[in-house]
Parts: sequence; structure tokens; C-alpha cells
Amino acid sequence: MRRAWPALLLALLTGCSVASGATSSVVTVVVGYQSKTINTVTAGTLLRAQGYLERRLSALGKRTGKTYRVEWQDYSTGAPITAQMVAGKIDIGSMGDFPLLINASRTQEFGDGRTELVSATGYNLRGALNMVVVPPSSPAHSLTDLRGKRISTSIGSAGNGTTVRALSLVGVDSDRDVQMINQDPAVGASALRAGAVDALGQFVAWPGQLVFAGQARLLYDGAALNLPTWHGVVVRQKYATANPDVVKAFLQAQLDATAYLNAHPMEAALKVASVTGLAPEVVYLYNGPNGLVTFDPALRPDLISALQKDIPFLRSIGGIKGLDLSSFVDGGPLATLSVPAVHRPVNAGEVWFAGSAATVTAPTPEALLRTIRDSGKKVRAAYIDDADTGTRWFADKSYWVYGNGLRPFDVEAEARAYVSSHPGARIVDYPTALRLA
Repeated sequence: MRRAWPALLLALLTGCSVASGATSSVVTVVVGYQSKTINTVTAGTLLRAQGYLERRLSALGKRTGKTYRVEWQDYSTGAPITAQMVAGKIDIGSMGDFPLLINASRTQEFGDGRTELVSATGYNLRGALNMVVVPPSSPAHSLTDLRGKRISTSIGSAGNGTTVRALSLVGVDSDRDVQMINQDPAVGASALRAGAVDALGQFVAWPGQLVFAGQARLLYDGAALNLPTWHGVVVRQKYATANPDVVKAFLQAQLDATAYLNAHPMEAALKVASVTGLAPEVVYLYNGPNGLVTFDPALRPDLISALQKDIPFLRSIGGIKGLDLSSFVDGGPLATLSVPAVHRPVNAGEVWFAGSAATVTAPTPEALLRTIRDSGKKVRAAYIDDADTGTRWFADKSYWVYGNGLRPFDVEAEARAYVSSHPGARIVDYPTALRLA
């Protein structure tokens, strides 16, 4: 895999330079985004669907007398967005933490091709946005069981980074001990369903989508690393210098989308689902008020610190060369705007009953189970927090441990570890957990 990184990334970064920008009266902004990467919806899918950017630019045009045109380009991962930014063909792009660092490293090699990190989109402070899943019938019960197996991943992606890092922590070398297959997320998902690969290491929303559909089960939760994972927005420095008002309008529009999502999480989830084809229940798992993603544009110090910690790892596997992080992070444009604080409600779980336009919350795992059991209603989805990591997951896909109460775990290895250290505790299936609550 180390040998594959430089060649693959160089191949992605080829192309002629045709910069977008302005004529005397028409200014074009090309936005690269990942529609199905729902951690970036406030800078992509939801932003586009709501028309916030176009409205902000229309208002800007009334002040400047210019016409602003938005060109949206949808990609499956961050790597091709970086390639197009290096070629001068994308002005603003959103991507995950590992792709952000690769973007910074590659563009710093090209003089006026440099980029700047101007905002975050969403984050999970423990790293639960990246996961490894296997087929439901897989004999694998932990990462060590993947030794000698084929793992589909998108090399250079945040999901790939988590997979490699997690494997290394349990003594599995990603070069020698497994076969890493570089595939787009959708291709990898198809390969997993077809049995062409043994596991899939990816980012949101692919693990949740596959597990919800009964096509995979969760083997490894990135939250076990306890390292923040997040996505952010980068702009071409040359474009930002020439068009600072456009960058400001984009950030204002991102704030509009963030405020809408946080105020109307169910409506936002349904809208994103309708545009992407993802299951609404999966979108809400990530984008709900207690979902896996916290949407906040602020460039928090702990997020920047996480990037700094990622740099040595990326260097060790050949992902980047030189990188000056201080010249890449630019909080200036966002600092001119009013960024509201994000307040998240606290509950242990939620249930979305069929026919309802809102969820019912529960303060404890057992209270959630009783609410479901006693309602007599059909359930669209039920969500519960992992007892160890706090990762929100599907209640019926969790591993429930009974013994002095009921505790949910999103991966089997966690549940078994708890049982082994608590005499008398045992793993029970979901129907049994409902009955015992």
C-alpha cells in the first residue's frame, strides 16, 4: 500500500490548468463536493438543494453589479477534488481530514496552486465517522481476523486512513498482511455484497447504509481510536485573493445550511435522502441532533490538533511529503462572520415510528427498549448510544449485553470484552433485549 500511494495520487493530480474565475461582469465559482458523504452536506448536498449559495451571490451581485454563476461538481471521494483544484478547475471543495492534508501537501508543491482551509463542516471527536464492515455471514469477529483477506477502501480517504491505522494497532500490516483494493465507495459496497472482497473500510454514510440494509455488519468502529475525524472546506488561494466576497458568500451560505440542519434535523435528513438516494433512516443516524456528526463550521483547536497528529502517520505510509499546516489553515474569512455555538440535546436513544414526522427520545437504553416494546407500533429505525464509545448506532443491529441491566455495543468485540470481564453477563439478541427491558 505504501508503494501504491504516491503513484495513485500522482495519477489523480494530472491534467491541464484551466482556471475558473471572473470576466468583467461574470464571476464563476466551481464547487466540488461529495453528495453521498453526508458529513459535508452543509457545504454540498444540502447547501445546493436549498439554494443558499445562489441567494447569497444574488444579493452580492446587487451590490457589485456583477453576475455570479455557480457550477457544482459531484465526486465520490476527496482525491479527484484535489486533482481538479491543482489543475485550477475547482475553486472551493469539501473533503475529509486525510484528503485535506493531501490537498495541502500537493497544492503547496505548485506555487500559485496553493489552497487554504477556511471552515469545518462536521466532526466526531472520537472518530466514529469511519468504520470497517464485513458481510453478515463473515467469520471475522475482530480486525485480526482480516489477516490475509481483501479489504476494499478508497486510498487517500479518511476511511482508508482509519482502516490502516486501526490495523496497525492490532499488529496487522496493511502492506504485507492484507490486500488493500483501491475502489470508490459505491464500487466497494457492490464488491462486498458480491463476495469479491472480505471487508470494506469507508467513511460516512456507506457503513451505516450497508448495515441498515442488512448487507453488512459492523466489525470496527473508528471511535475506538479516540481521535477526532472531520471534514472541511478548502479554497484555491489564488481564487480567494481575487474573489474574497465570493468566499465570504460561500461561508455565509454554509452557515445558512448549518443553521437549517440544526434547527430542522428531520426535514434536512429527508431532503438529503431524496437527493442522494440514501435511506432517510441512515441520513438521520448521522445528521440527527444526537447523530454521529456534529455540524459546526468553526475551526476548533482540537480539530486542527488532530490534523497535526495525522501528518506523521500520512508521511509514514507515503501519503504526503512536505506540509506547512500553519500556512494552510486560514480562519480569517470565517472570523468576519457570526458563528453561533452548537448546542446538542442529550439522550441515550431515539425511535422513529412509522408514519411519524418526529422521533421519540429516551433517557436510557432500557427506556428506549420499553418505549419500542410497549408502543405496539411499527419502527422505521431505533438509535442507541454505544455503552463504551458513545457511538450512536441502530438498536436492532447492536450487540446487547444483559447483566445488571442492559448495555448496547455496536461491535461484537466490545460486547465480548465486557462479558469476559463481568461474570454472569451474557450477550442477548435484540428481541430478547426487548423482552428483558
